[in-house]
Amino acid sequence: MRTIAVDAMGGENAPKAIVQAVLQAKEELPETSFILFGDQAQITKLVGNNNERIEVVATSEVISDEDEPVKAIRTKKDSSLVVAAQFVKQGKADALLSLGNSGSILAAGIFIIGRIKGVARPGFMPTLPVKNSDDGFNMIDVGANAMSKPEYLLNWAKMASYYAQKVRGINNPRVALLNNGAESDKGDELHQQAYQLLLDSDLNFIGNIEGNELLEGKADVIATDGFTGNAVLKNIEGTSSVLLHLLKDSLLNSGFLVKIGALLIKKALKGLVSKFDVDKYGGAVLLGVDAPVVKTHGRSDQRAVYFTIKQVDKILKEHIVADFRTEFAEDK
Repeated sequence: MRTIAVDAMGGENAPKAIVQAVLQAKEELPETSFILFGDQAQITKLVGNNNERIEVVATSEVISDEDEPVKAIRTKKDSSLVVAAQFVKQGKADALLSLGNSGSILAAGIFIIGRIKGVARPGFMPTLPVKNSDDGFNMIDVGANAMSKPEYLLNWAKMASYYAQKVRGINNPRVALLNNGAESDKGDELHQQAYQLLLDSDLNFIGNIEGNELLEGKADVIATDGFTGNAVLKNIEGTSSVLLHLLKDSLLNSGFLVKIGALLIKKALKGLVSKFDVDKYGGAVLLGVDAPVVKTHGRSDQRAVYFTIKQVDKILKEHIVADFRTEFAEDK
């Protein structure tokens, strides 16, 4: 039986959306149990009689977005996130899922659960959409590390490539390095050295990729430093949201004839919206820590959390972390 520790108090829609997602996913995952951490009275009421394979652990504190992450992890010992992470560390649960703020989840992953030996720095990795398929692409790191070294990018690329193969079912994933030009000598010293390390590795490295090509589907895995990755991620999320909002506004507020036209192309529009539906990809995985740790967006609804739970369960099924332990121990 696999067990997922769920921080039920993280995010804007906690705990209702989280508990509802657990109840939905539980019906499809008969070999998975859940431990929910947070306000016992609220959670128990939401769970009701549907409590098979669900345990509730009462906690008295919540880490907010305003809290300084490392300080919060050290001082809010009875927070839902810290206690959930402790359960994973102690082997009482196999994976951690939270909608809390990224900094606190990163701190819990590193300082409580711990790094995999041989991985210098864990990295956050989401799956993002591309225009020509439903597979999307993985990008790592998107904010766990403001400063990076070439060997970090190599580690992240190795883990992301393995994840793409085992969890997303992509054979021999294409790996690219995000840079400011396609030529091998482009970029600063960090990117030039990272390029050489990736080229010399056994990964399916296809070279540099520029920012305007990310959504073209040319690569399955994008390696980047955390500062650049976070900026690019926010730009993709923001641009997608604005464009879809503008499209909807134009169709609804440009007169009767435009509305008729919108009805005629309704099916195509649904396909476009589905293409950029990031919820179906799950959350961002903190690769490099000694258990699966997945963070999904703080404003996620039941549907988004449901897909993330299924993502976590697939990671556990594929024994990703155990394989990483072996891989990076050999590197040492």
